Amino acid sequence: MLEKVHKKDFTEINISILTISDTRSLSSDTSGAYLEKEIIDFGHNVISRKIVPDQIDSIVNILNTWIDDKNVDVIITTGGTGLTGRDVTPEAFNVVIDKEIPGFGEYFRYISIENIGTSTIQSRALAGLAKKTYLFALPGSNGAVRDAWEKILKYQLDVRHKPCNFIELIPRLNEK
Repeated sequence: MLEKVHKKDFTEINISILTISDTRSLSSDTSGAYLEKEIIDFGHNVISRKIVPDQIDSIVNILNTWIDDKNVDVIITTGGTGLTGRDVTPEAFNVVIDKEIPGFGEYFRYISIENIGTSTIQSRALAGLAKKTYLFALPGSNGAVRDAWEKILKYQLDVRHKPCNFIELIPRLNEK
C-alpha cells in the first residue's frame, strides 16, 4: 500500500467512540478499547466513549448529540453493520448524515477480503459527513476494527498523509 506522509505538523483531533451492542459493557468491549488505545497512542483525543443498544432511536440520539458538539471532529462506531434484524447502524447513519463517503465502505470491504474472503460482502460498513463531523461505522469484530484503523483511518485522520486526507478538509466542510 502506497502511503505518503508530508513533513507537516501533526494535527490532533477529537474523536468519540460508540459501540453498538446489546451484549457488551465497557469491560467486555474489546474493539472499542482497541480503538481508544490506538487513537490516543497516535496522538488524537478520545473525548467520549459509550455503549448503546441496537436501537435506531438510541443510536441517532447519541450521534446527534456528538454531531452538535463543536468539540467532536470524528465519530467512530463499532457494531451493528451486519445483516441480522438487530443490525441497524447503517439505518441510524442514514438518518443523520448529510453526505455519504462511499469509497470508505468499498475500500473497507476490499481490504477485508485478505482476512475473511467473500464473507466481506456481509459487511455494511460505511462513512459519511454530518455538518462538520465525520462518521465511520465499523463492524464490531476486533479484526474488522483493526483493519479499518490500521489500513484506512490512521492515514485519513492524519493531516500529514498525502496526497489528501480528511483532516485538511475540515475548515472547508461548510462551504456553500
